[in-house]
Amino acid sequence: MGNKVKNIGLIGLGMVAGVAASFQFSAVAQKVTGTPLPLEELRQLSDVFGLIKTDYVETVDDKKLLTEAISGMVASLDPHSVYLDKKAFREMRETVAGKFVGIGVEVGLEDGYIKVVSPIEDTPAFKAGIKAGDLITRIDGTLIKGMSLDESVKKMRGEVHSKVSVTISRKDEDKPLVFNITREEIRVQSVKAKIIEPGYAWVRISQFQEPTVDDMAKKITALYQQDPHIKGLVLDLRNDPGGVVPGAIGVSAAFLPKDSAIVSTNGQLATSKETFYGRQEFYAPRAKNDPLAKLPAGLKDVPMVVLVNAGSASASEIVAGALQDYKRATVIGQQTFGKGSVQTLRQLTADTAVKLTTARYYTPKNRAIQARGITPDLLVDETAEGDGLNGLRVREADLQKHLGNDKEPEQASKRDVVEDEQRLAALSKKWKPVEFGSKDDFQLAQALNHFKGLPVQVSKADAKPASDVGETKPDTPTTPPAPLKPDTKAK
Repeated sequence: MGNKVKNIGLIGLGMVAGVAASFQFSAVAQKVTGTPLPLEELRQLSDVFGLIKTDYVETVDDKKLLTEAISGMVASLDPHSVYLDKKAFREMRETVAGKFVGIGVEVGLEDGYIKVVSPIEDTPAFKAGIKAGDLITRIDGTLIKGMSLDESVKKMRGEVHSKVSVTISRKDEDKPLVFNITREEIRVQSVKAKIIEPGYAWVRISQFQEPTVDDMAKKITALYQQDPHIKGLVLDLRNDPGGVVPGAIGVSAAFLPKDSAIVSTNGQLATSKETFYGRQEFYAPRAKNDPLAKLPAGLKDVPMVVLVNAGSASASEIVAGALQDYKRATVIGQQTFGKGSVQTLRQLTADTAVKLTTARYYTPKNRAIQARGITPDLLVDETAEGDGLNGLRVREADLQKHLGNDKEPEQASKRDVVEDEQRLAALSKKWKPVEFGSKDDFQLAQALNHFKGLPVQVSKADAKPASDVGETKPDTPTTPPAPLKPDTKAK
């Protein structure tokens, strides 16, 4: 999902979109059995290696050559299979664990600069006095105007207790402000929640991480303590790129009947042919206590809306698909990204690994998510004037070498990604990123209208039938997933 629009990044998160959904840490890569090795091709690989060593214009390190060969081999499969070197492997583990080393600010792009959306409470940036709305103009003295969000994020990351200088431009200040900040380990809060008006709650999940289920349970419990008579709950999954599958299972289980089937997978390995249910063994296998056990009873039948857009991918599509299949929630927004593939992490050494696509995801009604996504029940634009920047987002089906959908014939993408990138750059000056959960959040306002029985302003674009956009209609009868074997464990 590297080409899709990034509205908000989190320092240290690395902007990993649609990251691993199923993690298996194995000391040795799985052995190939019963398949003869292609000796002729391996001989050619050896010959090319030898030619580079003897004939190339300058000396090339052996490790670099072999690492690049491994990387290229894995990357040739699909957009989500990748070789992880020491740095990438460390960053992925930090992402999954919800921890990173940095200064602790949520950021976005504005006019070529990095805008502080919010300092994370009790972090070095928060304690130093950095405020929401500040523009970061320099990092360690380097001017960052025009630098990508990813590059800026990397510059603010580093080792624990190392120092970084951040120059800030702030409204009402005549001179730039310079903050010398010591980096610390930051715990990411992937869940936000608040009462948006009496009787209506908003719960946002920005990414599915190991602490997500526990964090969500605590925040929802606090909401019900604040307002015991909640009559509508919005689950906001917009721009949620995914994450770990146990998080998606737990979030879905919180709202569905006990032991409901949440998602099934199918791949070449026997262990990839599984169904995952809303039970603790699948969403919190290592926890002593069930994080969902003490949730308010009303959560099982409170009216729900799930908000999605083109940035909703992978684990967030699992949740939206499950709640839609059971008719537990009304899905509002725009077609999701369509990343319905499972990535399994195979550790090669202590510091490196391969993230390999090993299966496809299916909703409880056996709908394939891959290269299709989830079609909302109500198509609603990002703003009252249209779909804003969301309409130009690249989806899974637009990516080169993407895995196909095994349930329905796929229509070839007719999008010109380069042209869309150019249009996006032009429109970004006109359209500002939506602040989710704010009073200006148009899609959230339409969700509230839906709860109240008021008219909902649907998309101005002609809504195509579900089959035209590659998605099975929510109420289409399909074969239910096969029952889970008693000894099956979540991966």
